[in-house]
Amino acid sequence: MSRRRGETPEEPRSADNGSNTSQIPFESTGGTPGPAAGGRRLALDVHARLREMILSGELPPGSALLQAEMARKLGVSRTPMREAFRLLQEEGLIDAQPDQRARVRAVDPEDLDGVYGARIMLEALAVSVTAKSLAPGDLQRMGEALKHMQELAGDDRPDEWHAAHKEFHRIPTQAVGPHLQRMLASLGEHSERYIRLAQLGVPSSWARAHAEHEALLEALRLSDQDEAVRVIARHLARTALNVLADVAPEYEPAATRTALGIAGNGQS
Repeated sequence: MSRRRGETPEEPRSADNGSNTSQIPFESTGGTPGPAAGGRRLALDVHARLREMILSGELPPGSALLQAEMARKLGVSRTPMREAFRLLQEEGLIDAQPDQRARVRAVDPEDLDGVYGARIMLEALAVSVTAKSLAPGDLQRMGEALKHMQELAGDDRPDEWHAAHKEFHRIPTQAVGPHLQRMLASLGEHSERYIRLAQLGVPSSWARAHAEHEALLEALRLSDQDEAVRVIARHLARTALNVLADVAPEYEPAATRTALGIAGNGQS
């Protein structure tokens, strides 16, 4: 069958027919946005759905992803799906080459080590800068976020838990400038996959993480800047080291251990 000029060739059908992904209807957001705004919002919705499927393990590492097939399963057109794939590739969640099917990216121990090495150093710096400027209201919001995280621990609402977790980590780093804030936000987003792997691979990590969050909040309440920095460094390093021990035990995490040695006095 002939194609119209400019039409993208149809991708080959995937052989991965065992996927449990079912069609997901998208709710109307109401209003009458312009075509560009509406298309962008739909692409972000599609990206969020696919991202959750990858992070939850519904689409495991190595899974083949075809834009046409996923568009059918999610009940959307190819245009928002194409943009969603681009965003997932930028996040490092999928690998996609021209004229090849995309695949969910496997855990790369070097990437994990680099992300957490950088995050330990930058978040420790941001906590150090922020620690003595926190107001009572800031500490109260941290306590509320921590309580919400504990209520959701092990629940089937991971997005709510991660939203509370993101807020808990944002408050004690809020005094740094916008450039560093953007770097921290990017590293935090990149870390989410590894946090979920830690939670799935090491069930006891929920209780350990909660204890570390409590220790951070207590150090900040006491205006103990040095202890807050040590706690955040050890907390982040533990997540990285737990995941690496599970998925790549032979890998030596030089960046994570070096950052921990600098920011956490070498204690894990």
